[in-house]
Amino acid sequence: MTANRPVLEDLTVGDVVGARTLELDRPRLVRYAGASGDFNRIHWDEAFATGVGLPDVIVHGMLTMGASVGVVEDWAGDPGAVVDYQARFTRPVPVPADGAAVVEVTATVGALDAEARTARVDLTVTHDGARVLGKAQAVVRL
Repeated sequence: MTANRPVLEDLTVGDVVGARTLELDRPRLVRYAGASGDFNRIHWDEAFATGVGLPDVIVHGMLTMGASVGVVEDWAGDPGAVVDYQARFTRPVPVPADGAAVVEVTATVGALDAEARTARVDLTVTHDGARVLGKAQAVVRL
């Protein structure tokens, strides 16, 4: 165990334990599509995406979800300490042709379980002020 790991007894519900700004551009979407095998055209073909009613090409939901939990992994000091993670996709994140979509992530202690020695960390994940993940929660074993 490293000295940087959080200690359950030092935590209080409501503590903000991390924040991060994610910048997601189209080249990253292409790299993610290659790594994940998700080549759905809504993630790379602007004409197709707008043709099906989306505002633009959109970020893969799993990319948003996976990148967002990184703030919890960093705080925990060990990605393996995250024993559960779930979220609901509430809004798409459109990505402009030039530049990047900016996603803000804030991690807050939502609950503590002294018997299980876990902390539930609630993530607030927004783009342009609107939540893009709902009920995003990670359980961390401490």
